[in-house]
Amino acid sequence: MLSTRTAPTIVTDRRAAATAEVVKPAPVDRPVTRPNLSIIIPVYNEVDTIQALYDQLVASLSSIGCTWELVFIDDGSDDGSYEIIRQLWIKDTNVRVIKFARNFGKTPAMSAGHDYARGDVIIHIDADLQNDPKDIPRLLEKLDEGYDVVSGWRKKRHDELFLRLIPSWIANRLISKMTGVQLSDYGCCLKAYRREVIQDVRLYGEMHRFVPIYASWQGARVVEIPVIHHPRRFGKSKYGISRTFKVILDLITVTFMSNYLTKPLYVFGSIGLSSLVVSAAAFAWMVVLRLFYDTHFIDTPLPVLVAMFFMVGVQLILMGLLAELLIRTYHESQDKRTYVVGTILESESFEPAEQ
Repeated sequence: MLSTRTAPTIVTDRRAAATAEVVKPAPVDRPVTRPNLSIIIPVYNEVDTIQALYDQLVASLSSIGCTWELVFIDDGSDDGSYEIIRQLWIKDTNVRVIKFARNFGKTPAMSAGHDYARGDVIIHIDADLQNDPKDIPRLLEKLDEGYDVVSGWRKKRHDELFLRLIPSWIANRLISKMTGVQLSDYGCCLKAYRREVIQDVRLYGEMHRFVPIYASWQGARVVEIPVIHHPRRFGKSKYGISRTFKVILDLITVTFMSNYLTKPLYVFGSIGLSSLVVSAAAFAWMVVLRLFYDTHFIDTPLPVLVAMFFMVGVQLILMGLLAELLIRTYHESQDKRTYVVGTILESESFEPAEQ
């Protein structure tokens, strides 16, 4: 059955939008000017903060001497946030709005921001006024020093000790240890990226906080700087203690993809071979007991252990082989390389061999 889902409405006429809810103008052929800077702002029920955030962003961005755009991603708000963003879009040509059909979450909002942003530099910032737009020029200055990713560090956080600070501290240390990317605050939304290091990043689950890790896989130079963190004045946090468990599961995924994406048989095969070794050891001990201690097989659980560990080992190795086939299909069907080229030095024109 064919899907009946309609395409998103694209509205470009701001004056018509002021008086009509839906406008579908005829397509116009005109060049699109790419701004230097795109600010991605995910919004979910932040009706009290949007106008103040917009004013602060304009004040901060007007002093940096480059072109910019504000990309608001309305993540299915139901408190009137979209209407405020829409009015900003009508009044300011630097504002762009992406409205989700329903609430999908912060990670899809960030991903949509990457897809629609046009700037050479992309900055993330929360809409709750806890991040300070005054820090944006500092992020850009750090990028100018040669870095590809600049991550904010909320060195003096204004959050609950047991519900936010302690779980966050533990999670940050664990992520840094397991991924090798040393950041003190993965949860800080305020980050700046060069477009080329994240334009091919695809985000799933709750992995928006791991974008610097994905960028580092591509050889990006990552650094962090302390940023201002304000107490929350309006509304309430959209995250609770349950987020910690999601972070742990996402961390397992990220670690696997980081170390074994192109060689999954290593992880499945290692566990499978270990299981076969345990099975062989249990079988040997079972034989010893029978020959030298006159112990019948039915008197010990060893036969069950031998069979169980043997079957688990074989299954894991076969799963690893299937994963290897899937990975090869993934890379070869899309002509994806398993490496990233940084610099090429050569004396004459050279084209890579066709695959």
